Amino acid sequence: MNVKKLLPGPLGFGAAPLGNMFRAIPDEEATATVEAAWQNGIRYFDTAPHYGAGLAEIRLGKVLSQYPRDQYVISTKVGRIVLEEPGPLAKEGGLFEHGRPNKVLVDYTADGTLRSIEGSLKRLNTDHLEIIWVHDIAQDHYGDEWLGVFDTARKGAFRVLTKLREEGVIKAWGLGVNRVEACELTLELDEPKPNGFLLAGRYTLLDHERALQRLMGKTGEAVEHDAGIVVGGPYSSGVLVGGKHFEYAEASPEILAKVQKIKQLAERFGVDIKAAALQFSLANPATAAVIPGASRPSRIAEDAAAVKAKVPAEFWQALRQEGLVSPHAPLPA
Repeated sequence: MNVKKLLPGPLGFGAAPLGNMFRAIPDEEATATVEAAWQNGIRYFDTAPHYGAGLAEIRLGKVLSQYPRDQYVISTKVGRIVLEEPGPLAKEGGLFEHGRPNKVLVDYTADGTLRSIEGSLKRLNTDHLEIIWVHDIAQDHYGDEWLGVFDTARKGAFRVLTKLREEGVIKAWGLGVNRVEACELTLELDEPKPNGFLLAGRYTLLDHERALQRLMGKTGEAVEHDAGIVVGGPYSSGVLVGGKHFEYAEASPEILAKVQKIKQLAERFGVDIKAAALQFSLANPATAAVIPGASRPSRIAEDAAAVKAKVPAEFWQALRQEGLVSPHAPLPA
């Protein structure tokens, strides 16, 4: 089953900011943000143990448990186990330096996968999960060793998740990564077969060439294997919407210059940059949903409005003429 069939709409909620990504968010602000997502009709919520050492899952579960469980879809991730004991202090300047001080183990084995799911169920205060993503098996810090990590996950997490899917415990599984190569490699396996992928930052206005060529083009692997793509990080870590980060680090002068060109065209045609970013990602037929992250309630309404906003065709053509999007990228009608 293509993961797209499980998702209740084109716009989901990415919960990474709820784990205190980049800044410490008060509990009441986090709660209000999730409630704003619900009030704006969002019914798909993605999270992970990695986000603040379980903090995002706890905050998400606190709010969602107030609503009927059959009215929303949750995806979380495996590959990290959060222990109820203190760990080393989070790296200063790291993504989740303000998260919980719990020890986190990296584990893609079969046993580690089951332990991870058990912990997520408790933190999310739910009795089941619809989608499980195998998280970060191709991170840059693994270097050339990522193929070894992939193989561990293939023998462990992939097989366990396939069994859980066959038993009806979960409905779908795939990878949650920011490298197209890992998705390609998974689809090339005879077995097991994923239902889709959460691809972070690789199909955005700023970065989409490789995903388009290898995964999400007309003859790409995702289309061939009927695997839906949930686009994570559609704002490219925030740099598209006024932030300073790209790929979770300080944006380079080259990236900032490209963003400025896109913004100038958006201003010329009266287009909201959020609308441009979300609608570009959604225009690809392989896209199952987009999940921008948010940590303030007001951002949710902006995202919901951006998906529905009218964007003139002339704007998209101008982006293409300026070489700011691939000539092969599907554009919104």
